[in-house]
Amino acid sequence: MNAVAAQVSSVSALPPSDELDRGLRDASPAEVIAAALKTVGRDKLALVSSFGTESAALLKVMAEVDPAIPVIFLDTGWLFEETLAYRDALIASLGLKDVRSIKPAEETLSREDPDRDLWFSDPDACCRIRKVEPLARALKPFSAWINGRKRFQGNTRADIPVVEDDGARLKFNPFANVSRAEIEAIFVRAKLPRHPLVVSGFLSVGCMPCTSRTTEDEDSRAGRWRGRAKTECGIHTMKIS
Repeated sequence: MNAVAAQVSSVSALPPSDELDRGLRDASPAEVIAAALKTVGRDKLALVSSFGTESAALLKVMAEVDPAIPVIFLDTGWLFEETLAYRDALIASLGLKDVRSIKPAEETLSREDPDRDLWFSDPDACCRIRKVEPLARALKPFSAWINGRKRFQGNTRADIPVVEDDGARLKFNPFANVSRAEIEAIFVRAKLPRHPLVVSGFLSVGCMPCTSRTTEDEDSRAGRWRGRAKTECGIHTMKIS
């Protein structure tokens, strides 16, 4: 069997996403992660985390199910030092066993962003070379991935299912149904450390040039790409092949 045929065979062997979504519509986050693990196995399942302001809650739930599930972290080259330190702290405190820090291809950066100003002139292109393309590369070995989007975050996330088809693989959204209060309860119950920038007014943290503080009356993601129509980096708005 050639490589293309093998991939087609692998994809066709996965259960339909809508069928899984119906079965997990009212499931807890832990139950969704356990179902993902049972569906494809640990070697074919990855969790993608930004190690942002709410990430510890999902990572905690995953660690309780299986701390050896691979975790993909996109180190874009523009992250806050506090985010990198937070990543290391959570790896240690939660006992995560397989965190993979993925960086953009140096050749691509040299060709498309030699002056490191692409974030200003074309933020979509910057996200593509620093997040979308590295994630596509990192997910190649996997049949399914887990992420931390929630419906309460609004915009394109308001109607996300618990399980969806992401082209070549399944995509599990175990926190789709949770509320902000439920996430806070996980932090309190497990005594999880907070992202260091939260106390400074950053309620959602991405890359330094495209992240700003938010006020109490703003949406938590209002500080991302402030002043632009852009609300997503692209990893959740296009199929990852």
